[in-house]
Amino acid sequence: MKDVTAALLVIGDEILSGRTSDKNINYLANHCTAVGIRLEEVRVVSDKEDRIVDALNVLRSSYDYVFTTGGIGPTHDDITAQSVAKAVGVELLENRQAIAIMQARYPGEELSEGRRLMARIPDGGELIKNSVSGAPGFMIENVIVMAGVPKIMQVMLDDVTPKLRTGRRLLSRTFIIRHPESTVAPLIGKLDDENEGISLGSYPYFKLGKVGTVIVLRGVDEEQLDQVCLEFVAELKREEKDFEEDCDSTELKPLSFD
Repeated sequence: MKDVTAALLVIGDEILSGRTSDKNINYLANHCTAVGIRLEEVRVVSDKEDRIVDALNVLRSSYDYVFTTGGIGPTHDDITAQSVAKAVGVELLENRQAIAIMQARYPGEELSEGRRLMARIPDGGELIKNSVSGAPGFMIENVIVMAGVPKIMQVMLDDVTPKLRTGRRLLSRTFIIRHPESTVAPLIGKLDDENEGISLGSYPYFKLGKVGTVIVLRGVDEEQLDQVCLEFVAELKREEKDFEEDCDSTELKPLSFD
């Protein structure tokens, strides 16, 4: 299977100013890994059309898919849809299907200017269902446009995923080493040099007054990954390192160097 790659473009002044903390990057990264899409780049840009267009054109020519979050609401600074239309080279039109969705969502009410704004979709775009608040996202060519609100982004992602190509799933094995990173660095470097196709990540942590290291081995070939893990375990035992294999490291506090 061919690897399928993706990038995420996070759009919003509120992210760059620090007013809002982005919660979508981690969720999207985990989702992509689980379904077999390799998320390889994340960019954050302000609510400026030229910045969005430039970033989109670079990313959509470099990856199989580009996900975007943010900028599809009802206010003046929600310019993602018009920016995508400009990047792709199509008109931004009021979408009849999107209008129908909005009217069904608010029966008996005349759609406000803001709601009609959320029904503008680049010509040729395919709607992405929003089961939380109604206003849809859309996909055009290899660009997938979703809301910035995490709950809405998540349901949009669930809706669009079955329409996407997927590739080899990235597998991982986790080890907790109860020793400082410097004591296992030579071994990690050796294994990394000798095993093309396997990546090794090293993450120091702090717990109960002690420093340790989380080691994550990743690869798409399960047999190769298992073999490298066996070699790693053998070396850890030879060096008399205290470790735990195939464990959950989420409770460990990353070591801060501040």
